[in-house]
This record gives sequence, C-alpha cells and structure tokens, in this order.
Amino acid sequence: MRRDDLPATAATAPSPRATADVDAAWRAIHRAACAPYRHDNSISSRWAWHWARGKLGRDPVFRGMLQRGDFPAAARVVDIGCGQGLVAQLLQACEQQADTGAWPHAWAAAPTLQSYHGIELMAGDATRGHRALQRLREQRRDAQIVCADMRQAPLPPCDVVVVLDVLHYVDHAAQDDVLRRIRTALQPRGRLLLRVGDPQATARSRISLVVDWIVTTARGHSVPPTWTRSLDDWTLALNRLGFGAVQRVPMSQGTPFANVLLVAE
Repeated sequence: MRRDDLPATAATAPSPRATADVDAAWRAIHRAACAPYRHDNSISSRWAWHWARGKLGRDPVFRGMLQRGDFPAAARVVDIGCGQGLVAQLLQACEQQADTGAWPHAWAAAPTLQSYHGIELMAGDATRGHRALQRLREQRRDAQIVCADMRQAPLPPCDVVVVLDVLHYVDHAAQDDVLRRIRTALQPRGRLLLRVGDPQATARSRISLVVDWIVTTARGHSVPPTWTRSLDDWTLALNRLGFGAVQRVPMSQGTPFANVLLVAE
C-alpha cells in the first residue's frame, strides 16, 4: 500500500485551509470538465451537461483517481464503456487547473493527456461525447470515441485502461477475453483501472444493481443480464491473465453502493 493510500492521522490530517484549497480546486476542475457539454441549446446537450455535473460531482471515483495519481503524465488512455467521455474532459480540466498554479499540493502530480480512445456501445452517448472532444482535437491531440462493442472493438497501445462499471454486462468468458486484450494493449508499466461491485456487501450490492437498472432504463436502454464475481475471483482472474499485484480501493464513499476500484499494474 502506498503512503497516500493510508488514512490520515491526527499528525498528518490536512489543515482546514489546505482542505479548502483542495475543495476549491476540485470545484474548478468540475466546472471545466462539464463545460464542453454546453456547446449548444439542444435537449441532448442540456441532458449531457446535467449528467456530467451529477456524475462527476457525486461519484467519488473521479476525484479519487486524481487524488491517488492513477493517471501518469502524457498518458495514452483507453476508456471502455466511456459514455460521453467524462474521463477525457476530466483530464483536460486537470491540465487547465495545473496551468493556473492551483493544483492541490496534497494530491499526486497533475495528469496530462497525450491521447484518448473511448469505446461506447450506445450511439447517442458516443456521438455527444465525440462532439465534446473537439477542443482536444483542435490541440492536435488524438481524441475520439467510437461506437462499438467492447467485445470486438480494437484496443490501441496505451498506458492506462479505464473500465468503470461495465464489465459485468458480459459473461465471464467475455470478461476474460476483454481483460486479455487489455493486457496486450497496455504498454510496459501500464495500468488497468477496473471498478466492480462487491457482491459480498449484500445490501449495498442490491442497491447498486437496482440503481443501475433504473438509470439504464431512464436513459432509454434495455437492461442486460449481469455476471458478477467476488473480489477474490476478480483478483485471481487478473493474475491468471498476466496482471501483477492487484490493489483494492473502496470507491463508493458517500454513496449507498458497494463499488471497489481494482488497480492492476
């Protein structure tokens, strides 16, 4: 376990001023990451902006990945099940925040984005997300979202692969195949960020599945069956497929869910 994964003690707890500075920086990052979704007045764009504000603001995984330093400098990122590309906007907003000199000293170094390749099954989400990446493309960076099934979509060489809350939608054999292809795509010292539910947290796991069903239905999509695994089984599968040590990071703080981020090098 790294030093910054340890709980703060009385001796290491941040001062109220440091906490306020971190919170102010996060609010600025949040605003900047949501801004690209307000590019026009269409209903879909208003929905995209509200969704970005809610998801980035309430889901602890986004702020947590930044605080921990899960994205290196000049990262080539593949985002599987990317939705409308929130991870790309978040990383771009981090660069803007670092350029102002207001990056939180208590966090790991600010990430930078060399390229972004998102994969999304839902055509509407993919289209909105790809439009929102226009600024990155104007900076001559490779940034795209393709509408494709993660079971068949090619994975380019990369440094980080993000898979948040989507791998349980395919059966175990397909999960292993996706993970195997991720392992091949990751370059030396590459990292997988895989968030899964913990089925052993019974009540919270049920809440996660119910909310997942409600959100999926509300967005006009059919609800597919799910294939879960215990955290031990996920770890065994990752080790068997060639990943090294797997770190388990609780990632549902402030929510009723049972989510865990598996970080595999």
